[in-house]
Amino acid sequence: MNQIHTRSEQLDLNLLKVFEAVYRERNLSLAAQALYLTPSAVSHALARLRRQFDDPLFVRDGRRMSPTAACQRLAPPLLETLARLRELLQHRDRFEPGSSRQSFRIGMPEATETVLLPALMRALRAQAPGATLASVALPRRDLGRELAAGQVDLAVDVALPVRDPVRHRPLFEDGFCVVARADHPLARRMSLKQYLQARHVAVSARATGQVIEDLALLHLGLQRDIALRCRSYHAACAVAAQSDALLTLPESLAARIAPDGALARLKLPFALPAAQLHLYWHANSEADPANAWLRGLVSEVCGRKLER
Repeated sequence: MNQIHTRSEQLDLNLLKVFEAVYRERNLSLAAQALYLTPSAVSHALARLRRQFDDPLFVRDGRRMSPTAACQRLAPPLLETLARLRELLQHRDRFEPGSSRQSFRIGMPEATETVLLPALMRALRAQAPGATLASVALPRRDLGRELAAGQVDLAVDVALPVRDPVRHRPLFEDGFCVVARADHPLARRMSLKQYLQARHVAVSARATGQVIEDLALLHLGLQRDIALRCRSYHAACAVAAQSDALLTLPESLAARIAPDGALARLKLPFALPAAQLHLYWHANSEADPANAWLRGLVSEVCGRKLER
């Protein structure tokens, strides 16, 4: 009895998250992906759990990890306790926006900052004037890991191939247009042939790889001439305003950063699917009242179509 009591006192609650993931996925690699850990870290944690409970817990059956009889008995009460603990921690206090001084962090690309932050800050000042907000760069490969670790509360980005425990929902769709300097020969009308013959500015946070409009052209068997690749739409607009280069960009962004009178806006002369922005959060934050309020605020702002 004393040995069992000592083991329970030494139990690392983080190990229960590993137990939960392995029990749910029945595969070490998938459990590691869900936890944003390496497979070796999951194996090490599983070894500690086996010593803790003095049972193999899971036995390998090909790629599948099958629970032992003892594991099957342990799992329901352990997972229920873990769920209740999360709920207790998330509901430990109520969130009152009007009196809150909480600091929130949202991961988003630079272009999304330009579109979303002005309207979001207006809403924040109106509903939670004491709260603060930080917009941070968040590499897409790190999205799940940063959400799981609590480094960011939410993320806003294009549709990405995520899986539980990362949750997401669509926010809004954004079509594309072309901008050119006001006295550009193509400023009034532009055909697909003229678009392809012109020189272009491409914007991407990545050093290499196709941008979305070039991928669409490749599907049509077409290619355009990229004169400049840069990281900022603001810089790209400045280049387009002082050169013959064309810039293809989201319509909501063009409405905010294309200088009045300096750039003409034209219809894109080929079909390009609208970009769909999604809101991302972690399952552990699902019931957190502050996180739920922030999700609602972002959705509310985007539901107004980001009016200026």
